[in-house]
Amino acid sequence: MIKAVIGLGNPGKQYEKTRHNIGFMVADAVASQLKCNKKYIEKSFSHVYECPDHDVIIVKPQTYMNNSGVAVKNLLEDYNLNPDEILVIYDDLDLPLGTVKLRKKGSSGGHRGMQSIIENIKTENFPRLRIGIGRPEKKEQVVEYVLSPFNKSEEILVEKVIYHGAQCILNVLKYGVDKSMNFCNQKVI
Repeated sequence: MIKAVIGLGNPGKQYEKTRHNIGFMVADAVASQLKCNKKYIEKSFSHVYECPDHDVIIVKPQTYMNNSGVAVKNLLEDYNLNPDEILVIYDDLDLPLGTVKLRKKGSSGGHRGMQSIIENIKTENFPRLRIGIGRPEKKEQVVEYVLSPFNKSEEILVEKVIYHGAQCILNVLKYGVDKSMNFCNQKVI
């Protein structure tokens, strides 16, 4: 059973609408739908949304993307959670925008936030929701690309992706990861 949904991103106004923060955006949408209340947990270095009518917390680490594992490790300790009780939402360059993939476990795939989590909690065995953001034409453009906002022409699709990602998470909370795979693993159009 999932007890914590963790959206990855970077804190600060300048990163709010960037591709790298799609995990935060989906987490916010879930927190809104579940009518959760936000509070900052200093030890966990995270914004934590407590959901009074649901047995889950929604978490947004405030350690910056590449150090997400520090916050997640502290969160597991603070809330006495096992890795298989968390679900991490993050952006994925290897999936085109509009693609959402739910997985039970796996490697970081080169994503530094996920690598930080894997290194800090010492396992790859935790569920994750990969949100495709596409890839720039040139490899040297990756940093600039992930830290840039979505284009105007992408905004409607991004809204649909955030909505679908949130519905996927709600499905997982109700039915579990295995039973949610078909619902979640879709291309949003």
